[in-house]
Amino acid sequence: MPRERPVASRSVKLDIEGIVFDFGGVLWDMRWDIASELAGAHGLPDRALPETLYVSDGWIEVQVGAGDRDRWRADAHAALEALAGRTLPPLHETWRAGQHPIVENIDLVRRLRPPYRTAVLSNADSTLPDRLRYGVGIYDLFDDVVCSALVRMAKPDPAIYALSAERLGLAPQRCVFIDDSERNIEAARAAGMHAVHFRIDRGDRLESMLADLGVRARTG
Repeated sequence: MPRERPVASRSVKLDIEGIVFDFGGVLWDMRWDIASELAGAHGLPDRALPETLYVSDGWIEVQVGAGDRDRWRADAHAALEALAGRTLPPLHETWRAGQHPIVENIDLVRRLRPPYRTAVLSNADSTLPDRLRYGVGIYDLFDDVVCSALVRMAKPDPAIYALSAERLGLAPQRCVFIDDSERNIEAARAAGMHAVHFRIDRGDRLESMLADLGVRARTG
């Protein structure tokens, strides 16, 4: 199947001033392949690790700042053990340990500044700012960080896209949003933003996808 590409052509010049990045899947490689391998090795369904962690009532609460992060993680592990019918090692932690920054996309952020304003807009627990600052060391690459747990709303709520644009001092029409979730991309477009559906697992090159929208980064 042909790879999805943005609608705009290279000949179209759009007045984009702000680039808004999701974190997991765009700046951080979630390594879905490791999650799948761990599930297979322990006799679990292929999507068991991400679904017990992120498709749960606990996550719905945590991502809007209403739940307990430690309880959410403990419940996710208990759900895995219920699926397996036996005690399991901490598979979510093993999966997390295999994840890493997407170096080429972080380099791209550096080369976009200036002239573009950059931001993170992520459904994440309240530790995201500290993780960006102290864990990954990229906090200063962004003019703003919108963490869902801290603003108490989450994608695909249209209000969170409007908030991100507002905090950059831009109209949504002057921003492009990048996410690995098609649902979140559709919501960004409905909120007035341009949007790019980036998937590292299918070999997408973000710099080329942004160039299709007229966004040009420095070469050096």
